[in-house]
Amino acid sequence: MRILALEFSSRVRSVAAWDSGCADARPPRVARESEARATPVFSLIETALREAGLKREDIERLAVGLGPGSATGTRAAIAVAQGWCLARGVTVAGFNSLDVLAAGLHAAGQRGRVDLACDAQRGEWHVAGYELEPAGPRLCEPLRLASRDEMAARIRAGRVVLGPDLTAALPGARDAFPEAAVLARLAAQAAAAHAPGTLAPIHLRAPSFVKAAAVSHPAH
Repeated sequence: MRILALEFSSRVRSVAAWDSGCADARPPRVARESEARATPVFSLIETALREAGLKREDIERLAVGLGPGSATGTRAAIAVAQGWCLARGVTVAGFNSLDVLAAGLHAAGQRGRVDLACDAQRGEWHVAGYELEPAGPRLCEPLRLASRDEMAARIRAGRVVLGPDLTAALPGARDAFPEAAVLARLAAQAAAAHAPGTLAPIHLRAPSFVKAAAVSHPAH
């Protein structure tokens, strides 16, 4: 299966292109960006495709990191995937970005209990607990919101806390980022795809909006 994976939920945004059925078993080819304020979506896509020796029309499945994390980034990835599906009729699969991070840590050799977190703003973090067992990651604490005090208490208790850009905000935590290459591998293993219209960013706090008062204009 020829897969294009988009993981934009953190500051380190990445795109991976991979032919999972390629006889020479080459790993996914990845393009990354971590400095620009705006995500150069199509530049990253073209770079990853070129490195993998693939064209846009070769892609059979889109994989998307749904967060939690950057709402702007995840919405951009979802919009690209939905448009691609409408134009070319490919399948699409969405994944929790902390699941992607857990799978990447496992592939890198990390084992044992880890708490994975990302900034949810307003002094809170999205956090989930995983047991990285020899057979693979196992979710042992469902995703929820945690306060700064709770996160600090976890670190003081010796828990391994990892996630995007945590070291500056949570002393004792370590930085780790979900990767599109891992996302591509998860998509190749997924038996079922999602309806493009059902994809949505994962964010536990409901958005709140204050509607501006109507402005009346004097009659002329």
